[in-house]
Formats: sequence, structure tokens, C-alpha cells
Amino acid sequence: MKNIVLKDVLKNALAYEGKTNAKAILGLVLREKPELKKDLPALLKLIEAAVKEVESLSLDEIKAKIKAEFPKLLEVKKEEEKIEGPLKPLPEAKIGQVITRIAPSPSGPLHIGHAYGLALNYEYAKMYKGKLILRIEDTNPENIYPPAYDLIQEDANWLSDNGISEVIVQSSRLGIYYDYAEKLIQINKAYVCTCPAEEWTEKKNKALECPCRSLSTKENLLRYAKLFNEYAEGEAIVRLKTDLQDKNPAMRDFGLMRIVEHIHPKTGKEQRVWPLMVFSVAIDDHETKVSHVLNGKDHTDNAAKERIIMSYFGWTPPIYKHWGRINFEGFELSTSQTRRAIEENKYHGWDDIRLPFLQALKKRGYQPAALRKFAMEIGLSLNDKTVSPEEFWKMINAFNKDIIDPKSKRFFFVEEPHLIEIKNAPSKTVEIACHPEFPALGKRKISATNKFYITKKDFQQLTEGPVHRLMDYCNFRIKGKIFNYESETYEEYKNASDKGQIIHWLPENGNVEVEVLLDTDVKSLGLGENSLKNCKEGEIIQLERRFFVRINKKEKDIIRCLFLHR
Repeated sequence: MKNIVLKDVLKNALAYEGKTNAKAILGLVLREKPELKKDLPALLKLIEAAVKEVESLSLDEIKAKIKAEFPKLLEVKKEEEKIEGPLKPLPEAKIGQVITRIAPSPSGPLHIGHAYGLALNYEYAKMYKGKLILRIEDTNPENIYPPAYDLIQEDANWLSDNGISEVIVQSSRLGIYYDYAEKLIQINKAYVCTCPAEEWTEKKNKALECPCRSLSTKENLLRYAKLFNEYAEGEAIVRLKTDLQDKNPAMRDFGLMRIVEHIHPKTGKEQRVWPLMVFSVAIDDHETKVSHVLNGKDHTDNAAKERIIMSYFGWTPPIYKHWGRINFEGFELSTSQTRRAIEENKYHGWDDIRLPFLQALKKRGYQPAALRKFAMEIGLSLNDKTVSPEEFWKMINAFNKDIIDPKSKRFFFVEEPHLIEIKNAPSKTVEIACHPEFPALGKRKISATNKFYITKKDFQQLTEGPVHRLMDYCNFRIKGKIFNYESETYEEYKNASDKGQIIHWLPENGNVEVEVLLDTDVKSLGLGENSLKNCKEGEIIQLERRFFVRINKKEKDIIRCLFLHR
């Protein structure tokens, strides 16, 4: 008690230039040792004596006494760096020390379901100034689509703004997995099982061990060697020795390595022994120093298995955080089914405008930050969530519009052009802002006479009597079938008591043909301003009063665009 009191009196005196506060010291002592309340009179006497002793010392003598008896009081505690970001902090996460990973299999390119997980892992790595690793898990040779190796890297770099720090392909690390499996056998933590699968499963479910489990280490090492050249597929498997009484049967002596005779696109027939996912994942997470594993809660059992594997090697496992199931209702996200549909020419390719794959969204003009924003809105939550197509597109389009609108120029576009003549309309060159709210985008010019193209739909809706307006040009009225010039300014139209429509238009001459491929795979044809010719392929623009598009291809007589969103 005396030692604690003296330490807290010195601490208080150091903080207040040699002066002390008995009440503050009492609080410090009781916070450290609440049980001292039982002997409060004795405690107060000790505090009084210690205060008297310390106040007789100079500040230098107080510091010298602290240095001699309580040196830790002089250590300057580093203030924890504040973590700023839209996501909830991760447990045990430190700036510069967070390493996350995404681990898709190469069965096809990435879709909106992958984008959620990739975006969360990237945003957390960025939030902590850490690293994001892309690990392509290709240890299942039967389900590999060779182009996916490049497509996945392309998608991941696009969505993360080139934020992938390292790319690992598991099939290039087989030797590492072989060595670790052999080590587990050597330390009697794994064995090679040759029991028929059904027989072994029956024993596992009854919490009984199979005959292979008690074989000697020497025999198991011999069996392990036979995996590579003698046993046939399905005849032998390396199993980890775990608690056979575990309440969860999935945790009992689960598999680590098996034989697969299927030809692998990377290794061909050269390798036939392949790790099961939990084993390769545990090894890779350790070797790449992954600090936090963020994935779906369907991986909860896998995380438990990986912890067991790591414990046998004496490794510290990463922090596991899971999210609930995100059910993208009404979307076709199966890579195998989509691949088959592409082969049957139902889709043009992975970038078909109708598909929810990143290749298609990128081609249309969606911005990676919009998809990341969607993921952050959902966050790292264990709650399951169903996302309908209507909800998904509403959110993504809103986020995307916030990004692209300030930098997207606007142009007139007339579908199903219908030619009209406005009598006495002045011939003039109209100068129009490319965006009314962002003058830095500049202006474009349209030369007009008295003949104009408007959309067939607008023409059919024009009524006789009220004042109508050609946007940014002039006002007119219709009498009978005659279109008559009325006035020029918007103010005159605005102050009219009988306002009609405001419609966009194009002059009779000097236009360019425009084709827009809609998200239904239907093409919309029309005319656009001649100044569209100055736009670049890949540029995102807005066709006024219609929608945003991305210019896909500029040809001599036509500009081909892809529908983005409204």
C-alpha cells in the first residue's frame, strides 16, 4: 500500500510542478486498488505522510526519485493515431500494420458479389495505410477458366484504383504446401488415411478414430511419399489430427492434401497432389503476414480449422471478421452458367451490357468508387441482407452520378428525328454551356436556321395554343399546323401565362449519327450535336434529358455509345 501511495503522490506532484492534491491522489490509488477502501483511515494516513515527504522535495529531486524508484512514470506515452474513415475500426488494428487479402478462385471474372468483399478489404487496408493482397486460389484444377487469371487481376486493380500490393497464385506454391504437410506428419499432427470415404465418415460421425490414425510416423511418411506416384485419386488423403470429440463433426480430422488427376492449366500433368483450401489458406495467411481476414460468415468453420492448423505450428492467427450473406436477388452471378451462356452466344462476352460482372460495369462507365461506396454503406455486418435489382441499381446509380456529373459534358440527342419549321425564327449561332453548374467544362456552339429536328415523341405531345420553347434558343406557338416564332429569351417564356413544353432540338444540317446500346441490348438510334465529334472514346457524357452514356467507339459517320444510367 505504501509503495502504491508514494508512486501516485509522485505522479501527481510531477504533473503539477511539485504541488499535490490529496483527493486526486486518493482517486488514483483507489482506481488502481479498489480493495483498499476497506482500510480507508490507514490509507489516508499514508497519503498524508507521503504528501508531506514529497512536498519537501524540489521538482528536480522529485524527478530524480521517480527515475530511481518508478522510471515508467517518465515514459512518454504515444498518443494513438486517430483512425479516420467511413468504416468501423477493426480490432487490434494499427496504422501501417494491417494486411488484408481477397482470395477468388479462377472460375471466371469478378461480379458484383465479389466487388462487395474486395471493396471492404481494400477500404480497410487503405484506412490503416496497410496492404491488400490478391491471392488466386487455383488448387481445384477441375473448376478453372484459364482467362480468369488475367481477368481477375484486371478487375481487382480497377476496383481498388490499382491498390493491389501483391498477387499470389497458389498453384505456384505447391512445394511450400508439401513441406508443411510433411512437417505436420513428422510432429505426429497429421496422418495419411487410406480408408474408404464412406467408412471414414461413419467413424468420424461416431467420434471414432480410423486404423490409419495410430500408425507410426515412419509409416505415415512412407504413405505420404506414395501420394506423389503410387496411390490413385481417391485412395489416400492427408488428415489433420484434431479432437475427435469436438461437438462440430466438421472439425474432426479434416483433410489437408488429396490426389487430383485432372490436368491443371498452369502445371499440366506435372502435379497430382493438391492442398485443400483450409490448408493452403492457413499457410499463405501466415507467410504473407495477413493481419485481418474479412470474409463471409459461411467461412466460420474454415476459420476455426485454420486456427487449429496454425496452432500446431505455433503461429499467431490473424483476426477473423465475418459479414452476413449478401443475397443479390434476381442477378445471375454464377460464372459457370454465365460462361455457358456466352459460349451459346446468349451474351456477347463478359462485358455484355446486361451482365452484373465488373467487366461490363467498367465498360459502361461505372466508377470503382461508386461500387466501393455501396460496400461501405452495407459495412462489415453479420446481418444477412437481400438486395433487389431495383435497390442495387438505385444506390449504385446515385453514387455513380455524384462522381461523374461534375465532369460530364451535356449534349443534345434526338431519337427518331422529326423535322419541323418555325416561321420567322432567326438564323443564329447558339452558345450553350456544356454543364450549367460547372462552367469549367466550357461551351459548345450550334448554328440554327428555321428548320429543326425534334424527337417524334416531343412532336406528338406538342399542343396548339401555349408557348413552347426550343431549349436555349427561342419560343414558338402552334396555330393549326404552323409553327410560328414568338420570342427569344427564357424570361419571356417563363413569364408567359400559358407555358407549354421545353424541348431539345438539333438544326437541320451539321449533325452526327448516334447509336446508344441500351441495357436491354436494344439499340437506340438518333442524331447528336456535331460537337460530339470532339469527344474522345471512353469519355462519359450526358445526352440531355435522356441519360448518361460512355462513348465506346467513334467511326467516320457514327458515334457508338453504351447506356450508363439516367
